[in-house]
Formats: sequence, structure tokens, C-alpha cells
Amino acid sequence: MTESVAVDVDRHCYGPVDAPITLVEYGDFECPYCGAAAPVLRRLIDDGDGTVRLIYRHFPLFTVHPFALTAALAAEASGEQFWEMHDLLFAHQSRLTDPDLENYAQMLGVGSVTGEAVQEFRPAVETDYRSGTTMGVRGTPTLFADGRLYQGKVELGALRSALGMRH
Repeated sequence: MTESVAVDVDRHCYGPVDAPITLVEYGDFECPYCGAAAPVLRRLIDDGDGTVRLIYRHFPLFTVHPFALTAALAAEASGEQFWEMHDLLFAHQSRLTDPDLENYAQMLGVGSVTGEAVQEFRPAVETDYRSGTTMGVRGTPTLFADGRLYQGKVELGALRSALGMRH
């Protein structure tokens, strides 16, 4: 019997934690569409004058992306450097092998992010994945704005309009 681990599904928040709008992304570090969405979402938050926050949740599509799960575990193992690792993983999507991940960890000054030591982070990734399946997530990126599925393009103007933000 496995022990249940309580995991805060909002642990990866970018932007003000008290922002009136919450955007939740279910993402996969090996997904090219997530890679394209990452800078758009960053800019949305950075230029949002504190009105929106982004919550990142792992949804590794491990059946089509062989490095997605290890990349998610590496991001989790990065601790306080999560967002820096997030950006590195998306910037180098074609280089997500264990040696690559360890190289990124060294660049960020964090400990090992691969192998047996990072298995302690598996419950966090699994919790994110399960919450996504519960919400009906089938692919990545999938975005929810204040709990509602966002079905538009992941483009700055479209997101701002959907969220009721000024352009």
C-alpha cells in the first residue's frame, strides 16, 4: 500500500498570489505547443499589472514524449528555481536527456535532478496529472481561466480579451 502524500496543486505560481484572475496551465516540457505558449504566458503575466497569475501543473504526455516525465521531475527537484528550470526546459526541448537535465541543474546551482533521488517528487507530478484528467485534460497546453476551459489561441491578444484585460 502506498502512502498518500498531500500536494499543493497551486505550488507553482507565477505572478501575484492574490491576483484577481487565475490562469492554470497543464503542460508538458517536451510539447512544442507548450514551448510556444511559455513566452506568451510569461508576457501576459509580466504585462498584466498584477491582475493575473499563472499556475503551472504537470501533464506529461509520456506515451508520445519519452522525456516529459523526467523533465517534470527535474523541474520539481529544482525547488525554488522551478521557474528558471521551466524556462530552460522549454528553451531546450530537444535536449532533455538525464545529462542535459543535470547540466541545467548545475547552471542553476541546484542539486541532482535525475535518478532515484528525484522519485520523491513523483507524487507531486502524479497529483497534477490526476487533477488534469479529472478536469478533462487530454492534450497540452490546456488552459483554465478561473476554472473555465480556455479554448482560444494561446496568443497575447486573444488571452487578454478572454480574460477581460486591457490590450
